[in-house]
Amino acid sequence: MLDTLNELLANRLLVVAVVGMGLIFTVRSRAMQIRHFFGMFAVLRRSFHHDAGRFSAYQALTMSLAGRVGSGNIAGVAFAVAVGGPGAVFWMWVVGILGMVTSYFECSLAQLFKVTNSDGSYRGGPAFYIERGLGRRWLALLFSGLLVLHAGFLMNAFQSFTTASSLQDAFGISTSQSGVIMVVVLGFIVFGGIRRIVTAADVLVPFMVLGYLAAAIFVIATHIEDVPRVITMIVTHAFGIEQVLGGGVGAAIVNGAKRGLFSNEAGLGTAPNVAAIAQTRHPAAQGMLQALSVFIDTLIVCTATAVIVLFSEAYTQSTSANGVLLTQTALTEHLGPWGGPFISIAIVLFAFTSVMYSYYLAENCLMHMGLGGRAPIAAFRVLSLAVVYWGTQQDLSTIFRMADLMMACLAGVNLYALASLSGLGLRLLRDYEQQLREGRTEPELDPAAYADVNLDHDAWRGR
Repeated sequence: MLDTLNELLANRLLVVAVVGMGLIFTVRSRAMQIRHFFGMFAVLRRSFHHDAGRFSAYQALTMSLAGRVGSGNIAGVAFAVAVGGPGAVFWMWVVGILGMVTSYFECSLAQLFKVTNSDGSYRGGPAFYIERGLGRRWLALLFSGLLVLHAGFLMNAFQSFTTASSLQDAFGISTSQSGVIMVVVLGFIVFGGIRRIVTAADVLVPFMVLGYLAAAIFVIATHIEDVPRVITMIVTHAFGIEQVLGGGVGAAIVNGAKRGLFSNEAGLGTAPNVAAIAQTRHPAAQGMLQALSVFIDTLIVCTATAVIVLFSEAYTQSTSANGVLLTQTALTEHLGPWGGPFISIAIVLFAFTSVMYSYYLAENCLMHMGLGGRAPIAAFRVLSLAVVYWGTQQDLSTIFRMADLMMACLAGVNLYALASLSGLGLRLLRDYEQQLREGRTEPELDPAAYADVNLDHDAWRGR
């Protein structure tokens, strides 16, 4: 039953809805992800400032990357290439580019409707723009409840299972031992609250992303003569006559689109929860930075895995659709005996940061639901750690199917809200662009110009 529902909702309707929304947003924004691409790097250069007690836009970026860059960037991409062929990479790129504009809309709205915590920091996300922007608290509570179940339990259990399995396969560490280690380390992080989670993401995310990219760059440098062949292979398998006649193009589109969507999470309503924590002068600036996050995840990190696989003999010789095994075999071919352990360490880091990220998503939604008191949050932290340990001891194929189904439900609620509030997202973009044309290097939101919107003015009084 779960497989049937997932095939209909997660693998078909969700992909069509998110890609379709990305196309509509691209047209309505006049391809803002292309027009403002280099401007995103200008925003990144200005993203490190923040007042005491608040978080910078850069810290929100590393937090979102902690969630976007997960084990699927390794296993999922290799699986997509194995099943859908090299053409899946092209369609993964297409979905990534469309996802950039969708991420802009949802993260700009999350910034606009963020609220101020008692300590001066911010929080927000889809539940907040559904409630404050659409005036539908029941729908906001439904979204929060779904995200608590999805992120706080299902995804945390699955990611802890992935981490424990990788440690056991690569280093012989038992799942019980890795479970205890994860609970201790995560306990130290999550009981420190959002500040300790952000600090951990600040340290781990750049290290793991740059390390993985270094491996891909080494592969390209040592196979530079094969670059034209691989690029040609990706394009021809995406559009080739032989693939059309053999049905290969359909497999490439489906697998590439799914991998791009499930990796960058654009439109699913997860990343806006961390985008809202940033102190920024204009919501559109954070939206653009989060669009850059999608680019980094899909067009850089996912492409790194595709490069490692396609430049190897393992791709042509392997009969396995096991993404982890295929990537490990390919990198062992490139790096020698270090390849397997390197991939295992990468999976552990990618999955571990995803657990931190998922925990924060759930805690943020608990606070929105009115359960942000000290006792409920402490109880939830203990329960989350118990789920993490439980996840290391199980075969969680059923849990993973439930997580996909829950994600489709979350995305449905979020996409409805985005469609309803898209005019406001465009209004923010035009405001930002108008200030750029007037010569401002760093546009600022004027809350008075949004008097018709239910903002938390305290959140924008000090920017």
